[in-house]
Amino acid sequence: MIYVSGALSMWGDRMWHFAISVFLIELYGRNLLLTAIFGLVVAGSVLLLGALIGDWVDRNPRNKVAHASLLVQNISVTVCSIVLMLVFLYKQWIESIWDGWLTVVCYTVVIVLADVANLASTALTIAIQRDWIVVITGYNRGHLAGMNATMRRIDQVTNILAPLAVGQVMTLASNVIGCGFILGWNLVSLIVEFIFLSRVYRIVPALSVKPPAPEDGQASLERPAERTEGLVERRGSQGHLNLKEVTNLPLCFGRFRWLLSTCKDGWRAYYRQDVFLAGMGLAFLYTTVLGFDCITTGYAYTQGISGSLLSLLMGVSAITGLMGTIMFTKLRKAYGLVNTGIISSCLHLCCLLLCVCSVFAPGSPMDLRLLRPFLDANSTLSAAGGMVEGQRQKHTYPMRGGINQPLLPDRSSIHWTNNTVLFENMPSGMEPDSYISIILLFLGVITARIGLWSFDLTVTQLLQENICESERGVVNGVQSSMNYLMDLLHFIMVISAPQPQHFGILVIISVLFITTGHTMYFLYARKAKRKPAGCLDT
Repeated sequence: MIYVSGALSMWGDRMWHFAISVFLIELYGRNLLLTAIFGLVVAGSVLLLGALIGDWVDRNPRNKVAHASLLVQNISVTVCSIVLMLVFLYKQWIESIWDGWLTVVCYTVVIVLADVANLASTALTIAIQRDWIVVITGYNRGHLAGMNATMRRIDQVTNILAPLAVGQVMTLASNVIGCGFILGWNLVSLIVEFIFLSRVYRIVPALSVKPPAPEDGQASLERPAERTEGLVERRGSQGHLNLKEVTNLPLCFGRFRWLLSTCKDGWRAYYRQDVFLAGMGLAFLYTTVLGFDCITTGYAYTQGISGSLLSLLMGVSAITGLMGTIMFTKLRKAYGLVNTGIISSCLHLCCLLLCVCSVFAPGSPMDLRLLRPFLDANSTLSAAGGMVEGQRQKHTYPMRGGINQPLLPDRSSIHWTNNTVLFENMPSGMEPDSYISIILLFLGVITARIGLWSFDLTVTQLLQENICESERGVVNGVQSSMNYLMDLLHFIMVISAPQPQHFGILVIISVLFITTGHTMYFLYARKAKRKPAGCLDT
């Protein structure tokens, strides 16, 4: 029942995340502004509210958290879909009211509702995938690893199939029908998930018990019945003190101060965890352009890779991701969890060396001389630009716009299908001098996903095992905030160096961030190996 409800939730999330981006582009005249605002709002809200969401998960009964998150998420998507349907159907009439301000109101409502749905989805993910399954497995590490791997496999499959499904509906029918399809899916999914989660909560009595926080130095992955009776719930008592301190202030200021105090306590709780370095290491892996997002696929187009081939490569990457989940379960059983992370890190870094080699291989468009205007204000750009374009033209796949064409061109000439860029009216008869560079790049990206997903599962289980139940929500909420923060950095990198000729520099910076993340994990592993082995279930 957990797998079915998880699959329905993930499928709905993948469909919605893909569709909302397309809808916003269509609404704003095929312009990127609304999509950019939406991405910024989503990332910023999770970054700011991640600790508060996790704290709310910790302080409330598990069934209440799951049901509330599920209801808020699906109702927000349903209402947002209805608003989008009305806007698509009556767009001209809406634009004529209030001198166009009603349109702005509709856009604002859509973005706010979509953001609320994402926050609720974050809370549901923390509750189910970071807390419930730990209790359901009976605190058994072997069973926990199996459930984590299965949930990740479901996520990998839905990441490919769900956007394709809703994309076909939107293409063959219309955007209105696409909104109706998502609306119907969410209503059906809401009912099924609500029933299944309620059933799971009833048949697993341990889910109704939230034991107090363990004292410092006590193992976290223990059965509640095995814990001593004299434990003190530190964060709970701190929360009561905070509330008493703010009662003398006006209500709004007191509540605001309490929220700030909760966020501060959440980040402190994250910092003092034994697995802090492992979590930070995972967050650093989000600052990368070496993934199958619009950045990498846009660069691949500039190097002569067709949309159909990109779709095929995405399918292969999904297979390697599934291989990573299988490798995780095998390695954990044979070498232990900490050693699995070390092996996965080494494999990930070795595969990414191919991406570094691609920067200097034949066919690479990288030319450091293009950065000269940023380094030398007195340089003569006009003469140098002509020489560079003439010398490097044979290594680049020409685009309409010349050498200054960004990695993300205007979307008026493209279809977006599962984050893959499929261009129309591609130039014919003009191919790069060599495909060695782009082959090495994608070979590295695809093979690296084996180590990447194995490492991701390793850190996920380390967080599950080593964080006490009373802090499991807030720590994972802060972890989500860190992931979004590091993900924002990679977009800032692209904005700073948007040309295809700069992509090699972004690759090198990405590998440096990933290396830093894995180094943090190595430091954690060294520290963890010095600790005496526990007596937990295996």
